[in-house]
Amino acid sequence: MQQEEINLETLTGNKDINIGYADSDIVIVDSIQKLAEIGAAHVAMSAIALCTSGRIQGLMNGQPLELRRGQVAVFPPNVVISDLMSSPDLELKAMFFTYSILQSFLREKISVWNEMMYIRKLHILTLEDDEDIEFYTHFYDIFRLSISRGVSSPYSTDITQSLMRAVVLGVCGVMKQQFSTTDDSQSMMMAGTHFRRFLDLLHSSEVKHRTVEYYASQLFITPKYLSAICKKNSGKTANEWIREHVMEDIRYYLTSTDYSVKQISDRLGFPNPSFFGKYVREHFGVTPGQFRRKTKE
Repeated sequence: MQQEEINLETLTGNKDINIGYADSDIVIVDSIQKLAEIGAAHVAMSAIALCTSGRIQGLMNGQPLELRRGQVAVFPPNVVISDLMSSPDLELKAMFFTYSILQSFLREKISVWNEMMYIRKLHILTLEDDEDIEFYTHFYDIFRLSISRGVSSPYSTDITQSLMRAVVLGVCGVMKQQFSTTDDSQSMMMAGTHFRRFLDLLHSSEVKHRTVEYYASQLFITPKYLSAICKKNSGKTANEWIREHVMEDIRYYLTSTDYSVKQISDRLGFPNPSFFGKYVREHFGVTPGQFRRKTKE
């Protein structure tokens, strides 16, 4: 079965999908009923979808998945959705976003998200009652009102991203509540996995070491084994996890602080500003100064 690609470009370029908001990291879809008509799709971005009416079912990476009214579906990037069937009264609202903006939103709380996605592999959250559904629906309405004011409104981008961050934090709160309902022995077993320990170590380190060897040595396993368990649990290698976190730290310090390039280089554990500049150019395509100026334009 041929798969359609769902990413930033295909979402914003599809005239059959009602886009409420879009920028370089986030796409808000008012209604994704049209997506339910797709036979199979590779979803390249992370996603959160709230079902406010009806139900939809299908397969995610070959495993059965069903979403009903009052439930939230949470997906990591690079999943395959297929065999979708929905009821006539289906109503869904969805947010698609890049992993970099997710890290920016959650920072140290990203571990909650990663445990949900990659350790426990829970992708359906159930809201407790109608008040929870109403809360998120009204939150969406406030977001739409903010968008309707236009980008010329002072701090419009900051307001938009703050609202989105609040939604993602709310979803993480629901995740933590559902953690407490899982079997304790299973939780203890999962908490002791090398992959979980790797993520915890990566998130808790202020200086992100840039080699797999460093984290493997801290976990008393081989780099090859660490990369293998990362790939098995998340679909990403240890190197990819490390690089994403280093890049997000760089993005944060260049855009959200007044530290000099040298101070950032020292703070992030680079041997010197020249090496730091080379790393930024390699992964962002511009110098640290150019990246900082570009994001403030």
